[in-house]
Amino acid sequence: MDIMRKPLVAHIYTADPSARVFEGRLYIYTSHDLDHDNPNDDSGDQYDMVDFHVFSMADMQSLPVDHGPILHLDDVPWATKQMWAPDATFKNDTYYFYFPAKDHEGHFRIGVATSPTPTGPFVAQPSFIPGSFSIDPCPLVDDDGQAYLYFGGLWGGQLQHWQTGTFDPTVAPEPKGDVPALGPRVAKLSADMLTFDGPAVEVSIVDEEGQPLLAGDHDRRYFEGVWMHKVNGVYYLSYSTGDTHFIVYATGDSPTGPFVYRGRLMNPVVGWTTQHSIVEFQGRWYMFYHDASLSGGINNKRCIKVAALFYTADGGIEPLEP
Repeated sequence: MDIMRKPLVAHIYTADPSARVFEGRLYIYTSHDLDHDNPNDDSGDQYDMVDFHVFSMADMQSLPVDHGPILHLDDVPWATKQMWAPDATFKNDTYYFYFPAKDHEGHFRIGVATSPTPTGPFVAQPSFIPGSFSIDPCPLVDDDGQAYLYFGGLWGGQLQHWQTGTFDPTVAPEPKGDVPALGPRVAKLSADMLTFDGPAVEVSIVDEEGQPLLAGDHDRRYFEGVWMHKVNGVYYLSYSTGDTHFIVYATGDSPTGPFVYRGRLMNPVVGWTTQHSIVEFQGRWYMFYHDASLSGGINNKRCIKVAALFYTADGGIEPLEP
């Protein structure tokens, strides 16, 4: 396992790894950091990416194969900039690729593209998913066949501007202090996987007493990078705390929550952002993540990594040190 904890891809900068297993092979869908030096700001303009890549692995003893770009900004009619963290899933004999980008009004939306193969190329729908907003889409096709899409990120991800149900830039940056923190959103997907089947709703994340996590609880509250996976009937919601740079997790018995906070998955990495995915492959569990070690700590020039993940007898997950 000599690839553990080392950059999996070194010939380009990659971030936001979403790892999925299709037909016995592991595929990693990533955003692609460009080698530029845009200034940092809270709108995320330094993360100005224009395409997505997919990599695959036959096993965990060899480095990923780069299948090249699978979708470019120029191929998405509604999008103008910032192709951020994507994800993919399979249903209806089709591979569905979900991705965020800013529309012509400067609002983040979520689009979907399709392909008959996991490596694409993917063809984008002419418009974004109606009713979608913000960033970091993560699909779950549950055991009963119903699909869900989780999403949402604060600050540059604009989730805080949607608290009234429509985009309102005058809303405070995010709730503060002793009020409930904003949670990610979840929506049922329609049978064709291209639209929402009903409105997106907020996901509740609570403490051991059943009380909502508070906005001032920066070590535990949601910020971005939502991921959903299921083990032995338990739904695991994991996410980044953002400005405190932890990856944490909560569990529940329903795909829509509520979810009870359980603990930390990973301590801060090199670089500002921290985003991840969790997948079972060839009988073992892994967490894919990114940091900025390949560039010497430049926040918008990141690399993807992987570490083995271990569950405890009570359904917890042992924390990782990056």
